[in-house]
Amino acid sequence: MVGKHPCPECGANLEWSPKAQSLRCPYCGTLVPWSEAQREELGNAVVEQDLAAALASPQSGRGWGAARHEVQCQNCRAISVFVDGRTAQRCDFCGSPAIVAHEERNDAITPQSILPFKVSDGQIRDAIRKWYGSRWFAPNKLKNAALTDTLKGLYLPYWTFDAHVQAAWQAEAGFYYYTTETYRDANGNTQTRQVQHVRWEPAAGQLAHFFDDALVPGTVGVHAALLRKVEPFPTTTDLKPYTPEFVRGWTVERYQVDLGQAAELNREEMDAAVRQMCARQVPGDTLRNLRVQSQYRGRTFKHTLMPVWLVGYTYGRKSYQIVANGYTGQIAGEQPYSWVKITLAVLFALLVAVLLLSAMR
Repeated sequence: MVGKHPCPECGANLEWSPKAQSLRCPYCGTLVPWSEAQREELGNAVVEQDLAAALASPQSGRGWGAARHEVQCQNCRAISVFVDGRTAQRCDFCGSPAIVAHEERNDAITPQSILPFKVSDGQIRDAIRKWYGSRWFAPNKLKNAALTDTLKGLYLPYWTFDAHVQAAWQAEAGFYYYTTETYRDANGNTQTRQVQHVRWEPAAGQLAHFFDDALVPGTVGVHAALLRKVEPFPTTTDLKPYTPEFVRGWTVERYQVDLGQAAELNREEMDAAVRQMCARQVPGDTLRNLRVQSQYRGRTFKHTLMPVWLVGYTYGRKSYQIVANGYTGQIAGEQPYSWVKITLAVLFALLVAVLLLSAMR
């Protein structure tokens, strides 16, 4: 896709350094800032792609622009891409040694952009240790180890979508009103109470909205629930045109949610969001029979790479992950639980309750 940017001192290929926030030579340590000249060489902008045209011509815009090697994990099915001649002995996502070479007849769509790492591995290691320290019911063995030695920096595949939507809605708007009624309580005494009723009226309206860079992950290697907890990834400020310098020295996951699937997921999410926005426009206190008709236009997309730090480990028979946003540092994780600690905590709570009841008598 682009020409190489060799180190001005030794000629080696430059790599992105999150700590220095610049390109760095992995051999002599020379730092080369990501300059405006390099941005101009790449076209000076991250360009949105027309979705309809891409779906109509599925073989256009493919290839990574650099020699690469792909492997697929037979356990979690993640496909890892290496563009710097490296290989892997274990899966970076789940730690399994069951990885095999992967070849695909249809090449992947070229990433249009990339969000480089901003948070360094040292910062993330400290944050993970603090995270483990706050897990009260985690086994002591796990908390003491902290497992930061398995930390991996990965670029995950994402799709972003833009679209304009015009929606018309109809519903029945409900307005609460109250009447007073009398009744007899259990002792036979006459009492009064307020009873809520609903008055229904027809309502209608229109909505115009622009979806800007709605994210759809293309990864299968990172657990979806964790990934949602570390989002969002900023896409309007520091996205850069894709170039191999950013991914040399890092593992890149090849998407397995393709453009067509991602576009369908995006449409479902937009439909749900539009329905919620229309529901908020309905006057009154409640609503029923909401009907929404939406028309989308100008749908565009980008295939982009997002940075995450990942710890994958096995405890007992289960696999767990800890994920950190490589740009914001936001952390989400899974953990095993010590049933001994939980049992002791329950017994202690019961003991305190018994003592309080005894003191109140």
